Amino acid sequence: MSDIGFVALGLAIPFAGTTLGAAMVFFMRKQMSKKFQKILLGFAAGIMVAASVWSLLIPAIQQSSGYGQWDFVPAVIGFSLGIGFLWAVDVVTPHLHFNSKKPEGPKTHLSNTSMMMLAVTIHNVPEGMAPGVVFAAALAGNQGITMIAALSLAIGIAIQNFPEGAIISMPLRSEGASKWKSFAMGTLSGAVEPVGAVLMILLLNVLGPALPYFLSFAAGAMIYVVVEELIPEAQVGEHSNIATIGFAVGFMIMMVLDVALG
Repeated sequence: MSDIGFVALGLAIPFAGTTLGAAMVFFMRKQMSKKFQKILLGFAAGIMVAASVWSLLIPAIQQSSGYGQWDFVPAVIGFSLGIGFLWAVDVVTPHLHFNSKKPEGPKTHLSNTSMMMLAVTIHNVPEGMAPGVVFAAALAGNQGITMIAALSLAIGIAIQNFPEGAIISMPLRSEGASKWKSFAMGTLSGAVEPVGAVLMILLLNVLGPALPYFLSFAAGAMIYVVVEELIPEAQVGEHSNIATIGFAVGFMIMMVLDVALG
């Protein structure tokens, strides 16, 4: 397969994961059980943490070998900027977290559904950037980053997106939205990912010397989402141990994907 074919496949796979997850609204009951929600949230968090470490932070440090004993500096700077960027977006954007009734950010007249969609959009920004940066590095012929490694990250993000699509569409259905509207909203929640990935690829010429910073920036943004949103929501109430098992399974799956295919 050509490089363009790999990139096209890599951009399509994560969005397909969200779409398939959103389609669960056609096959499941109106109400998703709390226990199942926790499993999905923990699983998504595990995928994102493992992807941040194996697919982004470790390659960022490896790409900084010219710094000698200071090879960790670009990764630290990029990671910090990623955390700071998502924090700033979180502060200035009105949004509503899953399973929460209290909006965050500036006061607004937006509906709860709209604010929940904004929260998911914030969540999905780094998930689009991550495979985009890795594919851009592979296209540039960067040593140590291959198309197969980039594709493995895209597959991991797609696996993580499956429960995310369901987590959006199922609550909308339980609140009274039609199955098709719930499916459409769940699917659209992932639309920002291919946009973010394409943006990173278009910045290919800039990514050369700054690649370690971009890789670790995406990692920092993903970790922010995990700690700010996924883990707290998975640990609220009873059965939090189920979420921990989900996290472990997601982490192991992404680790295996990266090591076996990367």
